[in-house]
Amino acid sequence: PAFTWEVRANDRNYHMQFKKKFAFCLTKNKYAGNAIKTAKYNIFTFLPLNLYEQFHRMANVYFVFVILLQTFPEISTLPWYTLLFPLSCLLTIRGLRDLIDDIGRHQSDRNINNRPCEILSGKSFCWQKWCDICVGDIVRLRKESFVPADLLLLCSSEPSSLCYVETADIDGETNLKFRQALLVTHQELVSEESMASFDGEVTCEEPNSRMHSFTGTLEWRGETFSLDSERILLRGCKIRNTDVCYGLVIYAGFDSKIMRNCGKIKRKKTKLDCMMDRLVIIIFVVLLVTSLCLAVASGFWARTFQEKHTYLSALYKHTTPAQQAFFNFWGFTILLSIIVPMSMYITFEFIYLVNSFFINWDLEMYYAAKDIPAKARSTSLNDQLGQIEYIFSDKTGTLTQNVMTFKKCCINGTIYGNFGWEQGLRLTWNDHGEKKVDFCDMKLLEAARRDSDPVLREFLRLLALCHTVMVEEKGDQLVYQAASPDEEALVLAARNLGYVFLARTQDSITISELGIKRTYKVLAMLDFNSDRKRMSVLVRDPQGTIRLYTKGADTVILERLQRRGPNETFTEMALDRFAEETLRTLCLASKEVSEAEYHVWSRRHHEASVLLQDRRRELDKLYEEMEQNLQLLGATAIEDKLQDGVPETIQLLKLGNLKVWVLTGDKQETATNIGYACKLLTDDMEILEEKDISSALTTPSSLSEILKAPWVSIDHRGGSGEALCGGHLPQQHPEALHHKKRALIINGDFLDKILHTGEVLKEKKGQLWRWLACYRDTGSQEQSSLVEKAFVDLATSCQAVICCRVTPKQKALIVQLVKKHKKAITLAIGDGANDVNMIKTADIGVGISGLEGMQAVQCSDYSLAQFSYLQRLLLVHGRWAYLRICKFLRYFFYKTFAGLMAQVWFAFHSGFTAQPLYEGWFLALYNIFYTAYPVLSMGLLEQDVSAKKSLEFPELYAIGQQDELFNYRVFGIALLHGVSTSLASFYIALWAFEDHVGGKVVGDYESFAVTVATSALLSVLMEITLDTKFWTVLSFLMVTASLLLFCLFSFVTQSIDAFRIAPNIFSFPDASRNALTDPYVLLVILLSLVVNTIPSLTVRLYHTIMGRSTIQQICLKAKQEPEPSVELRAHAPRSSFHRRSSYAFSHQEGYASLITRGASLRSRGTHSS
Repeated sequence: PAFTWEVRANDRNYHMQFKKKFAFCLTKNKYAGNAIKTAKYNIFTFLPLNLYEQFHRMANVYFVFVILLQTFPEISTLPWYTLLFPLSCLLTIRGLRDLIDDIGRHQSDRNINNRPCEILSGKSFCWQKWCDICVGDIVRLRKESFVPADLLLLCSSEPSSLCYVETADIDGETNLKFRQALLVTHQELVSEESMASFDGEVTCEEPNSRMHSFTGTLEWRGETFSLDSERILLRGCKIRNTDVCYGLVIYAGFDSKIMRNCGKIKRKKTKLDCMMDRLVIIIFVVLLVTSLCLAVASGFWARTFQEKHTYLSALYKHTTPAQQAFFNFWGFTILLSIIVPMSMYITFEFIYLVNSFFINWDLEMYYAAKDIPAKARSTSLNDQLGQIEYIFSDKTGTLTQNVMTFKKCCINGTIYGNFGWEQGLRLTWNDHGEKKVDFCDMKLLEAARRDSDPVLREFLRLLALCHTVMVEEKGDQLVYQAASPDEEALVLAARNLGYVFLARTQDSITISELGIKRTYKVLAMLDFNSDRKRMSVLVRDPQGTIRLYTKGADTVILERLQRRGPNETFTEMALDRFAEETLRTLCLASKEVSEAEYHVWSRRHHEASVLLQDRRRELDKLYEEMEQNLQLLGATAIEDKLQDGVPETIQLLKLGNLKVWVLTGDKQETATNIGYACKLLTDDMEILEEKDISSALTTPSSLSEILKAPWVSIDHRGGSGEALCGGHLPQQHPEALHHKKRALIINGDFLDKILHTGEVLKEKKGQLWRWLACYRDTGSQEQSSLVEKAFVDLATSCQAVICCRVTPKQKALIVQLVKKHKKAITLAIGDGANDVNMIKTADIGVGISGLEGMQAVQCSDYSLAQFSYLQRLLLVHGRWAYLRICKFLRYFFYKTFAGLMAQVWFAFHSGFTAQPLYEGWFLALYNIFYTAYPVLSMGLLEQDVSAKKSLEFPELYAIGQQDELFNYRVFGIALLHGVSTSLASFYIALWAFEDHVGGKVVGDYESFAVTVATSALLSVLMEITLDTKFWTVLSFLMVTASLLLFCLFSFVTQSIDAFRIAPNIFSFPDASRNALTDPYVLLVILLSLVVNTIPSLTVRLYHTIMGRSTIQQICLKAKQEPEPSVELRAHAPRSSFHRRSSYAFSHQEGYASLITRGASLRSRGTHSS
């Protein structure tokens, strides 16, 4: 990276002089201010930008085109304003919806920008707003406050200027992390005056999205000091357990790392929306071709007519047949334009809105404990909820509650914690115990108080001694500062059982053992790392005995035991039992160390600790030597509490053919434990990790083959049913038909290596060179794309995928890759700021109203209080919304073609003159009043099965994933069905009105038009009635209202009085009364209705008798079975499994050395505040 970012402390003028180009010749400040703006519009840009976005919809362009045609009187068949008004209504409704959404974003921006903070101004700190912060400013932060920008930590009130931060909004982890200032700033910047005179200059890399890395230098007083990520406080962190700290602003506003990881707001379109745009183009092309054919026919007809009737030549002396054809072409275009009715889009929006209200009103998704209802923040994506294929979930706060609880333990062959919880037990005998605590077994309390079991005593002593927890007294309370929630849970458990961690110094640790204070000399701390999977402490007790206490994963502890007796065997059985309950297990062991052994080891340890090369490897060897011949004390079981219903929800989603991926910033062990706990991972799965496919990294050119080859022969179906990478099942591997389930577990570093997800500098200068350098190993962008596709094919072929240690940007990239290579509909769900980019990138974003703030909710399309509500959102509301929208579209197109295609048939009998068949009012009201309500009722209320049956049979969800209810085939069928209905209605009436039937029958044009219109209307209503599966009072009223409105408006618009007032507007006087009171006409209408209905009944009967698809069979089964009294699979009992979910050690390496060198101990006064 280029180290061209220069920051001078307390020098705003220096930074203001630098500019950078951003558009054409325009420039702006190189160093961004700290104000953020996530809103899309302002008062000046709303109208043009929103209209620009809305006219990306092909239907709106089409309607404007038709309105422009109607402004020409020579070709206009309807007044131009009759189409302009509904289009204006449509644009206004959508514009208001976008405006309301953007006002919410403006309010959020305002709340964040106006947060108070203390900025050094002159020689003192004054309260200002976050938006007033500039690069180079020094800010003061207090405990529980959020970091407003990316800061270089200068000093703090803690020993050695440590600062404890919570990064839940950045990586999802709630355990505390420490940052430490440089020694020079810690020692020198001790007052406000010294900070005001601080003139250090930081040189570092340009702003980027790499959350876990930072490289730079500080130049001050002629010396240069190196900087790394351990000196940086990132925007969005929360200051915890640190009274006061001070920082120098390095990156502000949109230059900060968390903002660089937040993607832009994109307008999301559903799959049906995209299909509708394509259908509008198809219909428009068909309309133009039809109009052209009719216009050409009108030209030939006009020429033939003029040659045959020469005595009428005076009427045509100003127009030729070609001119008539030209004008008729545009006349037919306008006449047939209502085949894509604007009312459909207005009704569309109304259906979306009401279905969103159904989500908001659903009490089954209301979280009463915190008074949080479900909320549809977007009203235009409901149908897409019924077509999701991949779910990308955050872990911390989304799947889990962020609560660790000491649940059970096995000590000396005895399991404690079997008999349920004793709620609210008072520890009156323990001064340091919690006032009220939940314990799992009274026998454990009694045994601890008796102090008669030496193994139990050593077990509890180990919990109180072997850790990196730090403690401070607040009044009479002990407050623990743990870098890992597991550590805190174990130390609290020991405290509540009488072994209380009281204090530590650089070389000692003091505990209270059943009220007796004892101080142990710490001889060495054998630190944890991810390879060792254990930590140890070497102490000398008050009697002078040296003991080693070790805790770690069962796999590493059990193989280092001195002997394997009955107790060890029983402990292993207990570990299996704990694993069945998805508890996180940890083995505890100890041994006595002789003085001679210790002196030899201590000398070698000191020599290794001062090495400049291979220090870590030599220390690990020494640790390995010491941690041998251990005596097993027992095992602990910690519950990492899941949110209610998470395992059941994931099982239900998997049955609905939804694939769940977990993308987390947490460590691999923690994420794997949660994967097993929530049943995403199971016993029978083969786990693929980085080492299984990392050999390909050295030969990128063959990566795709190496990724593909092992799995094609075992699991040849991709996530969506397609062969991996276009491969086929090899004939030479018949065992592939009996493949094992697979799960993929990878981390962010691995993604960096194979997918180049790391930050690429974004300056335009030299961009081509950097692009070539990025792909120099693979040779071309096509090669890189092949690697991407191979990775996605491998991942989607697995039953579960867990990505650990991924940045917010990597989360979004993974979602984007699946969208790109699988063309799948994706959903992302999370609760923190680190999930925002993923939520924006996915087709559907769901925010959890959790403990990590509201950033995810504010950027989401839907918000829920619990992950478990996702099953109802997708399997019930999503599937119903998709069903309703698809049926609505299908029948809207059907009824439009059925009623209005008669205009085309009439052209063949009216000299191709673009003369309307129907009364103008019928054309205007057909899609608004006469047929809109039954279809609207279907779009609002239709159900194929109930909500409980939808959850009982999640397999029904596959209907939406497979686009079964509305696609090009369904549209083609609806078109042909509508055309056939219009043909029957028109030609049966035409046959009935022929002259040879006799003189008593009405035979005028108006009566003929009324007969065709009534036949088509009744046929459409009958078809909708036959296909409605869920009848309500409203459904019945809607059908009835359509018939009543047809009669009412016909009476009003065809009255004699209206004709006398405006004969050109009301041109069908008494037409309906004359026609519909004649028995002959009524029989003709009945005949048309029967002819149009019989084919539909025949097709339904055929499907019922001859066979159904799998989905239809499930639907039928769901309808036939009695209604369940409970949601069966939603609350199914958990199945057990036998994989040991080991202790996660989720704190980072390095805490032991921090403690032993005394850096964590309070040794000086706090800074001035």
